Amino acid sequence: MRDREMAKEEGVGGLLLRSKIKIGVCVMEKKVFSAPMEQILERLQAFGEFEIIIFGDKVILEEAMENWPICDCLIAFYSTGYPLKKADAYAALRKPFLVNELEQQYLLHDRRKVYERLEMYGIPVPNYALVNREVPYQELHYFTEQEDFVEVHGKRFWKPFVEKPIDGDDHSIMIYYPNSAGGGMKELFRKVGNRSSEFHPEVRRVRREGSYIYEEFLPTGGTDVKVYTVGPEYAHAEARKSPVVDGVVMRNPDGKEVRYPVLLTPAEKQMARDVCIAFRQAVCGFDLLRCEGRSYVCDVNGWSFVKNSHKYYDDAACVLRKMFLDAKAPHLSSTIPPTLPWKVNEPVPPSEGLTKQGSGIIGTFGQSEELRCVIAVVRHGDRTPKQKVKLKVSEEKLLNLMLKYNGGRPRSETKLKSAVQLQDLLDATRMLVPRARSGRESDSDAEDLEHAEKLRQVKAVLEEGGHFSGIYRKVQLKPLKWIKVPKDNGDGEEERPVEALMVLKYGGVLTHAGRKQAEELGRYFRNNMYPGEGTGLLRLHSTYRHDLKIYSSDEGRVQMSAAAFAKGLLDLEGQLTPILVSLVSKDSSMLDGLDNASIEMDEAKARLHEIVTSEARAVNQNGYSECPWMIDGAGLPPNALELLPRMVKLIKKITAQVKLLAQDEDEKLAMTNSFSVLPPYDQAKALGKTNIDVARIAAGLPCGSEGFLLMFARWKKLEKDLYNERKDRFDITQIPDVYDSCKYDLLHNAHLNLEGLDELFKVAQMLADGVIPNEYGINPKHKLKIGSKIARRLLGKILIDLRNTREEAISVAEPKNDHVQGLTSCKARQEDNDFLTKIQNKTDDARRSSSTSEKSLDQDDDDDKETKYRLDPKYANVKTPERHVRTRLYFTSESHIHSLMNVLRYCNLDESLQGEESLVCRSALDRLFKTRELDYMSYIVLRMFENIEVPLEDPKKFRIEMTFSRGADLSPLEYNDGEAASLHQEHTLPIMGPERLQEVGSYLTLDRLEKMIRPFAMPAEDFPPPTTPQGFPGYFSKSGSVLERLASLWWPFHKHSNANTK
Repeated sequence: MRDREMAKEEGVGGLLLRSKIKIGVCVMEKKVFSAPMEQILERLQAFGEFEIIIFGDKVILEEAMENWPICDCLIAFYSTGYPLKKADAYAALRKPFLVNELEQQYLLHDRRKVYERLEMYGIPVPNYALVNREVPYQELHYFTEQEDFVEVHGKRFWKPFVEKPIDGDDHSIMIYYPNSAGGGMKELFRKVGNRSSEFHPEVRRVRREGSYIYEEFLPTGGTDVKVYTVGPEYAHAEARKSPVVDGVVMRNPDGKEVRYPVLLTPAEKQMARDVCIAFRQAVCGFDLLRCEGRSYVCDVNGWSFVKNSHKYYDDAACVLRKMFLDAKAPHLSSTIPPTLPWKVNEPVPPSEGLTKQGSGIIGTFGQSEELRCVIAVVRHGDRTPKQKVKLKVSEEKLLNLMLKYNGGRPRSETKLKSAVQLQDLLDATRMLVPRARSGRESDSDAEDLEHAEKLRQVKAVLEEGGHFSGIYRKVQLKPLKWIKVPKDNGDGEEERPVEALMVLKYGGVLTHAGRKQAEELGRYFRNNMYPGEGTGLLRLHSTYRHDLKIYSSDEGRVQMSAAAFAKGLLDLEGQLTPILVSLVSKDSSMLDGLDNASIEMDEAKARLHEIVTSEARAVNQNGYSECPWMIDGAGLPPNALELLPRMVKLIKKITAQVKLLAQDEDEKLAMTNSFSVLPPYDQAKALGKTNIDVARIAAGLPCGSEGFLLMFARWKKLEKDLYNERKDRFDITQIPDVYDSCKYDLLHNAHLNLEGLDELFKVAQMLADGVIPNEYGINPKHKLKIGSKIARRLLGKILIDLRNTREEAISVAEPKNDHVQGLTSCKARQEDNDFLTKIQNKTDDARRSSSTSEKSLDQDDDDDKETKYRLDPKYANVKTPERHVRTRLYFTSESHIHSLMNVLRYCNLDESLQGEESLVCRSALDRLFKTRELDYMSYIVLRMFENIEVPLEDPKKFRIEMTFSRGADLSPLEYNDGEAASLHQEHTLPIMGPERLQEVGSYLTLDRLEKMIRPFAMPAEDFPPPTTPQGFPGYFSKSGSVLERLASLWWPFHKHSNANTK
């Protein structure tokens, strides 16, 4: 009788079901009818084994739960307006198999409980602390906030840090940035149109109206990873542009957010499994942060489906099918049929071969090559002149200030950089500077007058722009003299400083022109350095297809140049501070400083002074007529000694004109209130300006924030330092600074019409073109010695970049070579599944058998930390997703550009390389000699191409192309023509295009470049080893093969799973 009541139905597995398994969908209709849910439910229905019962909003919200439809399996999850308690009561009553348990979903509403649960299961989370308030604005004894950090229960979080509300449904998350990067706050929120975040440069203080989690900000290279599980054995991951970068949502032509599927590492797959089990949510989305080789879970969202991926929909339907059959019909086979039921009538797509990008080079290489690596070393953009004021101080206010900030230690120096410290110094200085000059100073007061002038200059520097910026103003106070004084308590004596040296450094700020130059150059790179690519992949700036890393020295102007360049390269929007913090890594040991070569540079300057000031300047040029760059002091003008007095005379002329302008300004300042507190500086004004301050120009004021008083101090110092009248001695090391100031004022202050500035620029340029290159070595061998000392670490890093790229390219190419002919489309798909396992095995074998120097490559932070993060070939809609284009950008100063160029062109002069030709061709050597100045935004680019049609062992497998740019084009300053008139309106010099360092058609192999550079580069083994996570060996295969995993799926933790089984 029972058999007659129940109709027999055949499922796709070929076995009989007495009745269809009823799957209840108890979720809000908005979620039911979303595209991913509809796609997956349709696929489940197509198997023929399930009856889908959609409850609907009316039933869920209005019907008593006792009257809800009865089902075998239940899909139920919270969304806005959903009665979670009611659904939980229904599950307890009817005991269906739950895909996502309901009781655990309460945890997801409280970020504190989410982190607690993650930690309980050993899942890595960012370093964090909790601030719990019972009422808004409650003062808490364990919470303090300072200018650049907050402290919670003694745990200090330095900016940048993240502030999250404890309410999991409140998506207003804040990131607070340090003053050293510009300060301000970025608010993250759920996507509204095309925006997902907003930068607020004026917000410095954290919120106090509620309870929050504070956590360390983890730089992820500007990319977020979203992970989607379907059961503990399946995890799909996608990369998207992080909202912390510029807040603009990247969308495709259909209006969908652009995301790229990526492969998870074994450790990350274990984390996905653990998240699934910890929260008892089979279908679960969570956010993954990848930072410095480690991965962290920072949010768990509950039920989430991937959007716009038909392959994912297929996988999810297959996994859910097996889950349901195991729970309610375990006696039946859950084997996946050879052809999925919804694909019966679909044609089999042909397998695609390798897509050749071509090198885009005029020559014979383009048709068989693919770009593998782009390395660029770039000088920062246009800046204000660097300045320094030194003065001895004995005023008690200043000495007390030094003691206040050095912990009361009388013999210790202190550095003042923060806004609070600089405001203290400004307050003290304002009291010490006289309100107005008496006008009756005598010669005997000259020393006091000079001291007062320097204090006045310090005050003007601190007040400059009406805001403080720690990057650009630094004050050092060093004790010089001490006396013994009785202690306050009368118990013995103590030391007390009575004189200190104050050193104020300022200037060197990236100008609006410098930012514009860097952004334009970034756009140029995006459109010209990657042949065969559109801008789409680069826009993601993920470490998955275009493997990008940006490094900067510690100097503010260099960091901001790097951020502006990244903005142009990656087509970003908004302020530079979030871009800087998210995408730019500081490496001062590699890109800063001249200490390693200070002795040799002093020798060069001494020899240079001797050559310039010597009456008999004839140098033996025998044998060098065809190579004029080989002599000592090459490039110096023959009449240098005659040009120096002319330079001094012209500087005095400029100084006198600026002095008159400064006196007018000083009289106006004397009438203003001297004791006002400066507001916190506006970073948008300090660093983010892209346009000229038209109002200042129209008012006849200097460009930027420099006033006439500081402009006068700048020129007066140059006048004093260049020529010592008492000793009748020129200091030629001041020539670059004179040229710097000339160039700056000719570009930015032409509207002031300073008489003689044009002529001074030409004189200074002739001298600087000879002096500056020779400061980095008086002849080629000396240049090579200095260059190798300054750029040693950078050269070592470049070699590591190239070797790692070669290793990766070979590991990708070798498996391909094993399967080139006779593949059916079925076999091609199977290879896709197994592809990454082979890569890993090959890479591991290569590392085990490598030499000592190659083993040390594992110590580089670019190796294991990044090469695991790849596009998933099964899901990525791009050609050759397994291949990377590695991009490394190094932003630095003039010294490193000169040093790197000197090693590249003169490395063959080393004794160990005698008989070798230079890496730079003869015509390029001649051009470089005539170029001399490597101006703002000058760069050197090495691109590596792989010839995919030659065997792996062929030396010509990898070719290096070297180009350089002289940077800013000075011709508009040199020739007063129509272009110059346009330039004076914009204050910006264009950047010169790249020039070849090799002959067209020449072939520089990677092996030869390594051979020539290795003697001057830091060995790979000397680089400090990075901290890399321990990979999880089991549970998940590297291939990510779905079909192999489905047969062994197991769902171990359902509290209702054994009940009500038919």
